[in-house]
Amino acid sequence: MGFFSDLKEDLAVAVNELMPVDGEETTADTAADAVQETAEEAVPAAGTVKAEPEKDLQWDDMLEKLDSMDTTEYLDEEPEEALQEEEEALADEPEPGPGETAAEETEELPVEEVQAEPVQEDGIKEPDTIVSEDDILDALSQNKEKIQEEGAKKAMDNMTNRTVSDETAVITQGMAVTGDIISEGSIDVIGTINGNIDILGKLNITGTITGNSKASEIFADGAKINGEISCDGSVKIGQSSVIIGNITATSAVIAGAVKGDIDVKGPVILDTSAIVMGNIKSKSVQINNGAVIEGMCSQCYAEINPTSFFEDLKA
Repeated sequence: MGFFSDLKEDLAVAVNELMPVDGEETTADTAADAVQETAEEAVPAAGTVKAEPEKDLQWDDMLEKLDSMDTTEYLDEEPEEALQEEEEALADEPEPGPGETAAEETEELPVEEVQAEPVQEDGIKEPDTIVSEDDILDALSQNKEKIQEEGAKKAMDNMTNRTVSDETAVITQGMAVTGDIISEGSIDVIGTINGNIDILGKLNITGTITGNSKASEIFADGAKINGEISCDGSVKIGQSSVIIGNITATSAVIAGAVKGDIDVKGPVILDTSAIVMGNIKSKSVQINNGAVIEGMCSQCYAEINPTSFFEDLKA
C-alpha cells in the first residue's frame, strides 16, 4: 500500500499545482487532462496496463477508485500481510521429530524380508549345524586310521625299494638290545636282542633272540631263539641250538632242536643230532641215522604227487 499512497500524494500535489493561483481559472477538462498524463506516467512504472480515464471524471472519484484498486496485481512480491500470515502458519506447525522424515521416505520404498540369524546372548553367532562329541571322536578315529594306513603303505614302499648293503653290524657279547631292528646289511648277534629283526643281508646268531627273525640267510650255532624264522634262502641250525618257533625257507639243514613246523620249498636234511617236534613239509627229506622226529613228514612240494599216481593206476 505504500506505493499507491505515494502515488496519491503525488497526484494531489500535481492537482494543487494545476489549480488557478491569484484568481486564475482553469477548466475541468484541462485539470482532467493533467491528471490523465500524470497517471499515465505513474502506472506504467509499476508494470501494469493503464485504463484511460474519462475526460469528465472528477478528482474525488479518481482518488477513490485508486484506493479501491487491488494493489497485489501491480506488485511482483507478496504483500506484507500475506507474508506474515504464511510465517505464522509455518511457525504453528510442529517440527518433525528425529527420524520421522526418514521413516516417511522409507515407507514408500519396497522392503525385503530378511530372516534374522540366531545370535547368542554374548553376541556370538550360533553355528548353522551343531557338532556333537561323538561326531568329533568319529572324525578323529577316521583320521587316525587314514594316517596309519598311509604310514604302513609308505613303510611297505620303503621296504620294497631297499637294496642289500655289504655292511655288517655286530651285537657283541654282554650287549642287550630291546626293540625291533631293521637293516639293509648283515648282523652278527652275539649278545641279546629282545625284538624283531628284519634285514636284507645274512643273520648269524650265536646269542639269544626273543622275537621273529627275517633275513636272506640265517645261520644259528649254539643260539637260543624264541620266535619264528623266515628267510628267502637257506636255514642252518647247528648243534646245541634251540629254536622254539616255525621255520620257513627254501632249504634247511638241521642239527639242533626245533619245536615247531618246518615249511621248506626245497630239500630238508636232518643230521644225526637233530630233534624235531613238529610237521615237516618239503620237496625232499633226508633223515640221517640218529635223528628223532615226532610229527608228520610230507613231500608235498615234490615233482611226483603220490595221490594222483595211484589214481592213474586205478584208471
